[in-house]
Amino acid sequence: MPSIFTTIQPNKQTFLKMGFSSFSSRLPSLFLVVILLMGSSLVSANFYDEFDITWGDGRGKIINGDLLTLSLDKTSGSGFESRNEYMYGKIDMQLKLVPGNSAGTVTAYYLSSKGSNWDEIDFEFLGNVSGDPYTLHTNVFSQGKGNREQQFYLWFDPTADFHTYSILWNPKHIVFSVDGTPIREFKNAESIGVPFPKDQPMRIHSSLWNADDWATRGGLVKTDWTQAPFTASYRNFKAEACVVSSGKSSCGDSASSGGNPAWLSEDLDNTKQERLRWVQKNYMIYNYCSDSKRFPQGFPPECNMA
Repeated sequence: MPSIFTTIQPNKQTFLKMGFSSFSSRLPSLFLVVILLMGSSLVSANFYDEFDITWGDGRGKIINGDLLTLSLDKTSGSGFESRNEYMYGKIDMQLKLVPGNSAGTVTAYYLSSKGSNWDEIDFEFLGNVSGDPYTLHTNVFSQGKGNREQQFYLWFDPTADFHTYSILWNPKHIVFSVDGTPIREFKNAESIGVPFPKDQPMRIHSSLWNADDWATRGGLVKTDWTQAPFTASYRNFKAEACVVSSGKSSCGDSASSGGNPAWLSEDLDNTKQERLRWVQKNYMIYNYCSDSKRFPQGFPPECNMA
């Protein structure tokens, strides 16, 4: 399960001052290009084939193969995981988050391996009272160590429609994106002693659960169970990825034979770097690399990378 972390929560006036209504008009145009790449598996999911509902006693549902919903009530939440394990990939999922008063709820969508020294790449969506924005919480674990939190507001209402949340994971870096716009980059810093997820295949997991002891304003705002059941929806899962089965990768020896899929060495071009800087300047609300009170002896080494 993703880490528990006390969040900073805004009021509506703060959110509006940050430019909610104007962000999308200032973004460069986005183009969607879907490319079939040799050496990787491109999946446009039938949820029946790709995922299993793993808990929730009927609160998780797959509908017609192309829609998945998770629900939370006072008795239980729910969750699912992918049947496949992945060792690097470019993964998209469209989510529509719990609407209305979602305070106390957490919708987690993440990649994770197993064991005590697990790797994990997290999106967590922390609910709030009606009219106040969600907090998008991100984290990266490598060899069981996390504490690399960055948090953001979104420039749209994530409950009104579906939006695409993406993870690019290759040997160079991990990039978190929203609707094609990068919001965070975690670079491979093994050269300075920072572990990087590279040896453990990971499954996709998602869950909707109650975390009102910490999720909204540090636990001050509790879940309003009169609003239950709470529901999050998923569609249009796609993966360009190396699928691992019986210890072997579907990408095989493509690296040595020169047949790498493009995403396996993909960098952020100048346009995406510009978008990343824009989002981090205007929508980032917490960065562990700026929290001097948390790290009085000095920031983690990866914080000093350009």
